[in-house]
Amino acid sequence: MTMLVYGLVTGVLFGFLLQKGRVLRYDKQVGALRLMDMTIVKFMLSSVIVGMVGIYLLHDLGLVKLSVKAAILGPVIIGALIFGLGWGLLGYCPGTSLGALGEGRWDALWGIVGMVAGAALFAEAYPVLKETVYTWGDLGKITLPQVLGVNHWIVIPLFIAGALVLFRWLEKRGL
Repeated sequence: MTMLVYGLVTGVLFGFLLQKGRVLRYDKQVGALRLMDMTIVKFMLSSVIVGMVGIYLLHDLGLVKLSVKAAILGPVIIGALIFGLGWGLLGYCPGTSLGALGEGRWDALWGIVGMVAGAALFAEAYPVLKETVYTWGDLGKITLPQVLGVNHWIVIPLFIAGALVLFRWLEKRGL
């Protein structure tokens, strides 16, 4: 029950930050897809950085165990194409569609219905996908630090520095 409460609090906080960051707005979504407004890219990259530092710090302190999923190219590529197509057609990604509905934008409901239908379709098709798509390009359970053969605290500051350079470049370009 405690984990459910943590999940609820985290979800509400994330939704609040999505709303405050103005990434729930349709014009921001379309601007990101057209590479004309990088607000969403900056928001999500910031989230990745915070998550990366937090997870590895908690792991190093022995408070969590990393559970790395296998990197399998087939489902990742197909899933990314479906995700991108849905985002492009609707103008919201999964998280922002829920936030947009919370703000009262009923058009997001179509995307939510589509996500639920897609999840049901995936659940039904999974046995077939497991024998086909999930065998294409299986790289195993890898992380970037493992691939590079270095400690994660070498990769993390480099990733943060690269993100800061990208943020500065985007800001100079007015994106």
